[in-house]
Amino acid sequence: MITPDDLEKRAAALLVDLHDAGLMVATAESCTGGLVAGVLTEIAGSSAVFERGFVTYSNEAKTEILGVPKELIESHGAVSEEVAKSMAIGAIAASRADLAVSITGIAGPGGGSTDKPVGLVHFGAMRRGAKIIHREMRFGEIGRHQVRLESVGVALGLLGEIASASG
Repeated sequence: MITPDDLEKRAAALLVDLHDAGLMVATAESCTGGLVAGVLTEIAGSSAVFERGFVTYSNEAKTEILGVPKELIESHGAVSEEVAKSMAIGAIAASRADLAVSITGIAGPGGGSTDKPVGLVHFGAMRRGAKIIHREMRFGEIGRHQVRLESVGVALGLLGEIASASG
């Protein structure tokens, strides 16, 4: 299980790579409530890489701030591949960032269902002008705090993955 110290080390290494590549990042977070932005901005010098973060916890915020179509949320649910991708697209559109990562999920302890259990998290990540990627994780009922930490770890990994892909 990932720890806050692990995340800080990974974020520091990622920031060096992003700085060296001249890339800026935006985040669009729901269930993590800004933790990805927080771990990145915990590192001194992050302002050279971190452009902005969007905490869009409510469906209305996803629609109003990131432009996620209301119909998309109604038809697929806020915790879905479609919404995660739309959140990342919206973060790129509403920022000057080169890269964006989005997170929407069910951290628990309640709120899950048979189709969408606690611990289900969808991620979107994209580099401006490139194809968006999606990742689905099913962390299980490992506790709200740990689901959120694990989600931050996946988000950092996705940012590294899209940063190293050809732009």
